[in-house]
Amino acid sequence: MLQQRSAPDSLIHTAQQQIKEILTNVSGVEYVMICSSDGFELTSAYKKNVTNTGKLAAVSSSILAMVQAFLSEINLHGCQSITLEAENGKAFLSAVPNKNYPMLIVALTSQEVLLGQLLFSLKRCSGNIVQADAHYTS
Repeated sequence: MLQQRSAPDSLIHTAQQQIKEILTNVSGVEYVMICSSDGFELTSAYKKNVTNTGKLAAVSSSILAMVQAFLSEINLHGCQSITLEAENGKAFLSAVPNKNYPMLIVALTSQEVLLGQLLFSLKRCSGNIVQADAHYTS
């Protein structure tokens, strides 16, 4: 079955609420985006404006796909997240393993973000989106 690029409005609304919670509750988070697994922005929330979000969504999707292929080659399966650290901040890519509408959460943060708190929030966000989709489709 071919997956659609976009999810239903009700699911995008739920995703928007979830990422706003991350932005509000996790100190150091500057930008959070939900995109489709094929690289299209669905929704975002931010304290710091990010330009060219379409390109960010496409590149993020490609990075996750490449890392998943790499892990498969070394017999590790089910890549759920990637953490990238730079001198001036961090980027997190987290898969939303939604059966009907697979998505990706992209979070950009300051260097000072509390890693455990963010990872916990990303996992909870992903789970809530999957649970909401199950509710909408049942």
